[in-house]
Amino acid sequence: MKKKFDNQAQYFKYKVLKEVIKSQKNDNLIKDLLVIPQRIIPGPVAETRCCIYKERAIINERVKNVIYEYNDNVVNVIDLACDECPVYRFTVTEACRGCLAHHCRENCPVGAIEIINKRAHINQEKCIECGKCSAVCPFEAISDVKRPCITSCKIKAINIETDTKKAIINQDECINCGACVSRCPFGAITDKSHVLDIMKLIHNSNSNTKYKVYCIVAPAIAAQFPDAELDNIVTAIKQLGFYQVVEAAIGADIIADYESKLLEEELKTKNFITSSCCPAFVRYIKIKYPELIDNISTAVSPMIATARLIKNSDKDAKVVFIGPCVAKKAESAQDNLSDDINYVMSFEELVAYLDAYEIEPSQCESSPLDNASYFGRIFARSGGVTEAIRNSAAKQNLDLELRPVVCNGLEECDRALKLAKLGKLNGNFIEGMACIGGCVNGPVSLFKKPSGTNIINSSALSAKNKDTTDFMKTYNIDEFNLNI
Repeated sequence: MKKKFDNQAQYFKYKVLKEVIKSQKNDNLIKDLLVIPQRIIPGPVAETRCCIYKERAIINERVKNVIYEYNDNVVNVIDLACDECPVYRFTVTEACRGCLAHHCRENCPVGAIEIINKRAHINQEKCIECGKCSAVCPFEAISDVKRPCITSCKIKAINIETDTKKAIINQDECINCGACVSRCPFGAITDKSHVLDIMKLIHNSNSNTKYKVYCIVAPAIAAQFPDAELDNIVTAIKQLGFYQVVEAAIGADIIADYESKLLEEELKTKNFITSSCCPAFVRYIKIKYPELIDNISTAVSPMIATARLIKNSDKDAKVVFIGPCVAKKAESAQDNLSDDINYVMSFEELVAYLDAYEIEPSQCESSPLDNASYFGRIFARSGGVTEAIRNSAAKQNLDLELRPVVCNGLEECDRALKLAKLGKLNGNFIEGMACIGGCVNGPVSLFKKPSGTNIINSSALSAKNKDTTDFMKTYNIDEFNLNI
């Protein structure tokens, strides 16, 4: 299968993961620690840094991020790799005309602008990056170059350390959306990997005889391997040692059914309710709009619902979730949810895992994956949650007048939440997705293309069950808790 990576930074991340997994598979990881950087950076010419030695040192730090548990943070900055972005945010360009007014100098609160040879110059040692000079320049001659990590962080949890000029993440503010992970052009911001823990979990199961290791796959997986069918991908994952592959879309069906009943009851006393399936969106509300916390749906996410369904029938089950979301790694570690999911693996990690084991999905036999409904599968794209709830409410003849506000990305979410806070929301249900387009464009997915939504829709249409109530006939959801 031809691999598709968004960029070279993602490709290097993949290569590190693949080499680490391969070494662990061959029981040579400790011996290979010093060799892996040389395998990835053979030299003799450096590709992106000053020399191959620095490139190898950065690879070594990436390896450490995979094999060591330094802290509980899901998103971390690799300091050594964070040194190539522009140090100075504001600079005077050639468009400066040396005007008489000198608005830039007059409006600088710290006297950081000097006029030299009739042109403005910024004393970077004094500059506090307030942006007032850029705002008042009539020629727009002062450029504002923000780092990609800062522009990607909608909650403004990333700052630049004064002395080192490196990015630092305020973990108290971070919502683990992973936008900075996918946007950093040097791959200096990365998500914590538990792929070695997953390998150990599978190995210690003694081929699923001591306990069974289940894999829950996010519905967005349908768009990750464009030249392989979903049934082939299921077989490939099983060959890694998983006992069974289960669709998270089953949990989506369960939640759509449960959520519709919940909304019918909750909207009798509340003006609006927000969705709860996107953990980054939920954390965004808790940090920026704490006064709206009571308006967050109490339903668990489809990932957790599916895990509880599995553990309801197999008390000793171990569960691994595979998806496109960094925030799911944080969700699985929450105190009230940690017993449901053992580990989370990204699609990036999955493809490295498969390649390290030389498993080619497109060449695998078919293993049917046809548990969920059409509506459960479209949870992977923006608007899917609303459609599923509306269908479920109609099938159950609920007294629910759903007036949804579908928010595609955090900026739209923020606008809707502002209106809700002011009592001006034109609706009673906010569907919030941190990623534009929905989970199909998650930060640690491989295939982020506009056609991804079409692939999700096609996968959904292939489901035998056409609505959530068809699925509900199979399981008794009253047997386990669906509340957070």
